[in-house]
Amino acid sequence: MRQQLREKIIRVCNDKIAQKGETVGLSFYAFFANRNDDPELLMEAAEWWIRTHKLDHFEKAVKIRTMIEQQQ
Repeated sequence: MRQQLREKIIRVCNDKIAQKGETVGLSFYAFFANRNDDPELLMEAAEWWIRTHKLDHFEKAVKIRTMIEQQQ
């Protein structure tokens, strides 16, 4: 996963956790605007979320942030 996406995911997770608390859930769509302005990045996130890690549609932001931070 490219660094740009990793940083974006961590930033969004941190923002959501700060706004709604440690139990907030999100989907990989949370990392993108409503309009599909970067399809390559969207597909990279979907690949990581769905195929690589087989995550549910909604996951806890804390879990996702930890996974990204631990990934090399």
